[in-house]
Amino acid sequence: MINRHSQKFESADFSTELDRFEAKYIIPRHLVEPIKQFIQPYCEMDKHCEKAGGQYFINTLQMDSDALSLHYAKEWEAAHRFKLRVRTYGKPPGDAPVFLEIKRKFFDRVIKSRACIPFEAWKPGILKKHVDELNLKSIKEREAFREFVRLTNEIDAKPLVYVHYSREAYSGLFDHYARITFDSKLCYQPVTDMYGWGVGGRFISMDSGLVRNRKDSTLVLEVKCTEQVPTWMIALVQEFNLIRCGNCKYSTAIWMENLLTGKGEAPFADEFMEDM
Repeated sequence: MINRHSQKFESADFSTELDRFEAKYIIPRHLVEPIKQFIQPYCEMDKHCEKAGGQYFINTLQMDSDALSLHYAKEWEAAHRFKLRVRTYGKPPGDAPVFLEIKRKFFDRVIKSRACIPFEAWKPGILKKHVDELNLKSIKEREAFREFVRLTNEIDAKPLVYVHYSREAYSGLFDHYARITFDSKLCYQPVTDMYGWGVGGRFISMDSGLVRNRKDSTLVLEVKCTEQVPTWMIALVQEFNLIRCGNCKYSTAIWMENLLTGKGEAPFADEFMEDM
């Protein structure tokens, strides 16, 4: 008998740059446990998730131009687009590092680069610092920081919303890179402050079926891997008849804010009006 843990593939370090394929699915909550049972022979709980007691919180500052150019690039399905975001984990303020991330999408490929700094270093003036002042660990991180600053300045990006949610994550046992994540408790907060992480502010739920034009509250299932999609992932999609859909948490927050404030367009606006 093969010991699956002794045969586990030692994955490469994807901490600062990752070229991957990802697909998102909106699933009803009653499918979570059956899906977890299905992937059990192929996955184990992510070490960070296990350490946090089965789930961890993700906090993301989404940045964009005044014209929401990054949001509309997603809305209009631009073949080449990117996001600018600042991310930390747990419940801030904390000791988890802060990641300055650029997430690019080229058709179905996702390329993510990021620079990691200590939590206390994320404060006014950080984007004006020279890379030599930041004690970044690698050339790729230095390049990622420079590119983050360049793109921020190029589009005059500003803080728009904080997105906060819970993630339950699983990693492939035998694959170069394979992940299954369940995201829930999604919420957002409009902001103008880049450094406060929304502490003391009011977060607005995005778990409602209303924003996804569904009758029930759902979860976001993400399937992530390199270009070589594992056979078990294909079987997972087929077994549960999963239908791939776009689900950008940042754009969902913008939709929700438009729906609540009456500014711009909200998703499924015509259908909302017909039901009134």
